[in-house]
Amino acid sequence: MKATRGPVVPQARSNRSSESNDATAPTKAQQQMTQEEFEPTPFWVAFATYFSYVMLFLFGLLRDALRANNIEEVKSAKELDKLKDFTSLYHGFESFFTRNMYRRVRDCFNRPICSVPGATLTLVERRTDDYGWTFTATGEKKECINLGSYNYLGFAENHGPCADATIEAIKTFGVTGSSSRADLGTTTLHRRLETSVARFVGKEDAVVFGMGFATNSTNMPVLVDKGCLLLSDELNHASLVLGARLTGATIKVFRHNDMEHLEGLLRSSIIEGQPRTGRAWKKILIVVEGVYSMEGSLVNLPDVIRLKKKYGAYVYLDEAHSIGALGPTGRGVVEHFGCDVNDVDIMMGTFTKSFGAAGGYIAADKAIIDSLRAHSHSQRYATAMAPPVAQQILSALAIISGEDGTTRGQERIRALARNSAYFRQAAQKMGFIVYGNDASPIVPVLIYHPAKNAALSRMMKDRGVAIVVVGYPATPIVESRARFCISAAHTREQLDHCLQALDECAGLLGLKYSLVHPPRSFADVKAIAHEASALV
Repeated sequence: MKATRGPVVPQARSNRSSESNDATAPTKAQQQMTQEEFEPTPFWVAFATYFSYVMLFLFGLLRDALRANNIEEVKSAKELDKLKDFTSLYHGFESFFTRNMYRRVRDCFNRPICSVPGATLTLVERRTDDYGWTFTATGEKKECINLGSYNYLGFAENHGPCADATIEAIKTFGVTGSSSRADLGTTTLHRRLETSVARFVGKEDAVVFGMGFATNSTNMPVLVDKGCLLLSDELNHASLVLGARLTGATIKVFRHNDMEHLEGLLRSSIIEGQPRTGRAWKKILIVVEGVYSMEGSLVNLPDVIRLKKKYGAYVYLDEAHSIGALGPTGRGVVEHFGCDVNDVDIMMGTFTKSFGAAGGYIAADKAIIDSLRAHSHSQRYATAMAPPVAQQILSALAIISGEDGTTRGQERIRALARNSAYFRQAAQKMGFIVYGNDASPIVPVLIYHPAKNAALSRMMKDRGVAIVVVGYPATPIVESRARFCISAAHTREQLDHCLQALDECAGLLGLKYSLVHPPRSFADVKAIAHEASALV
């Protein structure tokens, strides 16, 4: 299972299967919601990007040769002579890439902060005197507009009702339960939270865990095992990839959101049966995400449900980036598409994004949740979710659902939708290649060239904007990008500042590659973006 996307596909795709005449076929409105933009990489840009990696590779070989002959000092981790007869700890291309390529741009990653990751944050300034091998803090700080954190609804706060309730929870329960849920780690807060989550997403029951990654990786083996078939989108998160590998099930990967490919795999797998024996599959599980965080793409849920019903499969939906952020009331991608929650068998989500907390949940029928409580490694062996974290989620959930008696939750959801539409439309109209769905709060802007990727990160920081840049191996080698995460907490003035800074950097670096949208300045497209956001 790969965590990277395959060849670029044509712009404005819907990825629907050609056979959709059955009664469960998606409506026209749902079809429009699945339209996404993936503009192909211009040939000359791809060539220049490949050439840059070739040059980095050649110079890396030269530097390694110099180090091997003691002409250049070796500052990377290396084997001790006394361990030469043991299996090597450092080998392969991964070590070469880290030593000769990643080191050059290390200053753009792992930046420490010393504030709440809200609409703004404070970076700890660092200095390197050896070209990225080591860093030291300068003692200076820099406040930046935060476009890198998953603070979708703005609950990353150290004041307000959520913070106040969390402080009271610490006074009552302490910081941790120091025990697993199967022993003495379950508090009244955990019970209330599970009931509230189940009610919010529309399922019979739910179970919560202290870590979002482990929610996928340690629970999927409880749901499927040997003799089952697991069909996974090629862009699924690493936690889903790991969880799938731990199940022992047969794994087949379908191209991202390609419903024809998924249906073909379903058909052939049912016809052929299990490997070697040809027996019928005990269970077929389709695993997808609500929002894919590298692409800003939404799952084609209506067609996934149609295929699930047609072939008797089950659906596992990871809503880590969509719960709270999508849908009129924040109930995720299921609500966004107007689908029936009962058509999604397993609903997983995390509390690290829209809720400003930590951990994750799985919601499903009571029988499934009871099985997870009995057999999940995270229930039996991991320390329970910290009570203050559970209270933070409960408080945020009450605001989102309106149970606090106010409309603050709805206001945050609408603000996120408007801000996302504004930023995406402005970036597209300025001439950037922007991936994904218009409803996504994640806006990936393609940079391609690794040197430009790092330069953009540094130049935006100099202009008071903290961003996340992503490159190989997290993305395909020619698709390095800046990933802008929009928040309801951002003001229009802050977004304007970020877009103006992006426009300035693009002019210096030459980043407006789109052949669909001709290059324009931010001043020229601001009114257009404002009109687009007003329609949300």
